[in-house]
Amino acid sequence: MSEQAQNLDWLYRGTSEIFPARSDSDSPEENLVQRIKQNDRPLRVKLGIDPTGGDIHLGHSIPFRKLRAFQDAGHTAVVIIGDFTAQIGDPTGKSEVRRQLTAEQVRENAQTYLDQLRPILDFDTPGRLEIRYNSEWLGKLDLAQIQELLATMTVGQMLAKEGFAERYSQEKPIFLHEFLYPLMQGYDSVAIEADVELGGTDQKFNIAVGRDLQRHFSKRTQFGLLLPILLGTDGVQKMSKSLDNYVGMKEDALSMYSKLEKTPDALLKDYFELLTDLDLNKLPDNPRECQKLLAIEIVSQYHGKESALKAQKTAEEIVLKANTSASENVPEYSLDNVEFPAKIFYILGASGLCKSSGEGRRQIQGGAVRLEGDRINDVNLTFDSPEQLDGKVLQVGKKKFVRLVS
Repeated sequence: MSEQAQNLDWLYRGTSEIFPARSDSDSPEENLVQRIKQNDRPLRVKLGIDPTGGDIHLGHSIPFRKLRAFQDAGHTAVVIIGDFTAQIGDPTGKSEVRRQLTAEQVRENAQTYLDQLRPILDFDTPGRLEIRYNSEWLGKLDLAQIQELLATMTVGQMLAKEGFAERYSQEKPIFLHEFLYPLMQGYDSVAIEADVELGGTDQKFNIAVGRDLQRHFSKRTQFGLLLPILLGTDGVQKMSKSLDNYVGMKEDALSMYSKLEKTPDALLKDYFELLTDLDLNKLPDNPRECQKLLAIEIVSQYHGKESALKAQKTAEEIVLKANTSASENVPEYSLDNVEFPAKIFYILGASGLCKSSGEGRRQIQGGAVRLEGDRINDVNLTFDSPEQLDGKVLQVGKKKFVRLVS
C-alpha cells in the first residue's frame, strides 16, 4: 500500500460527511477506512456530472479535487457523463422543472467540461480514470426494467426529496419524468459497481438511492462522501455564474488572480482547505498575505506558476496606477504633528481621514483602510518613526486620501 493510501488525512480534508459512518466497526460495509484497507483491488470511485452548460467554476472543482486524491491513493476514478440523465434534468434544489437538453448539446458541453478538468484529474496513468456515458446502460433499459426501478421507491419517499417537497407544498407542477432522475442516477452506481460516490451535500438523497438500488440488485453497496457547497466571492451565496460571484476555471490568469486576491477574510480557511493542498497549519497570519498566497496557488494550478506570478505583478501595477492617479492632488499631512511610536488608528484620526481614533479602528476592522494600496487589517499596527510612512498614501474607502510627509 502506498504512503498516500496509508495516510488518510486526504480522505477527510474538506469532507462534510461520509455515510454509512460506523468508525468503530471493522466491517468494510460500514466503515470506509476499512473498505480502503481491506479491499484487494483499487476502489471504484464514482462522480457523475450532467453537463448542462459549457463553463464550470471553482465550486465545481471541489469533488474533482477529491476524486484526484483518490486517484493519487491508487484508486480508480469513474467519471460518469450524464448524457442520458441530463436530458431529464436534475431536479435537486430547483423550484421548477429543468429545461431538457438534446443529446448533441450534452456531448458538446461534456467535451468542454473534460477539457477544463485536465489540470485536476490524472488522465494519463493507466487504470486511474474511466470516462463513461450513462446512455451506455440507461438507453438500453426496456419498459419492464424501468418498471422494476420505479417499484423500488414510493411516491411518499420521492416527495420527501428536497425540492420536490417544496414544489408540492407550493402546488407547483412536478412531472413524472423527474421522478426518474434519482433512480437513473442511482442505477449508474449499479452499472459501474461503485464503491464510493462523491457529491455535494445537496446530493445525499440521490447517493442514498444508489445504495438502495445496489442492494436491490444484489451488489456491494457504495459509501457516500459529501463535500461542501462553496460560497462565492461575495461571501454570502453559493458560487454561481448567474450571481457573478464566481471564479471560472477557463478564466485568464489575471482575471482569476484579481478575484481571488480579494477573497473575504471569512472565506480564506475554506478556500485553502477546499481548493488547495497547502498545509492549513502553515498559512501566514496576515490576512492580506493569505489572500495573495491563495491567489498564486490556485492560478498556478490552472495556468502554471510563471503565469500566476506575472498576473500578480500586473495586478499590483494596476492597483498602483489607480492609486497614483487618484492621489495625484491629495492633501498632505505632516507627521510632525504625530508623536511616535504611533498606532495607525491614531494617525487616521489625527489626519482627519476619520473623525476620531475610534472610527479609525472601526474602519480598519471593516477593511476600508489601505496604505499604498495594501489593506490594513491589524488595528494595533504601530510605526516607530515618521520615516516609515514618509511619502506614502493613506486611504479610507475609495475617495478619502492623504499623503503622509515627515
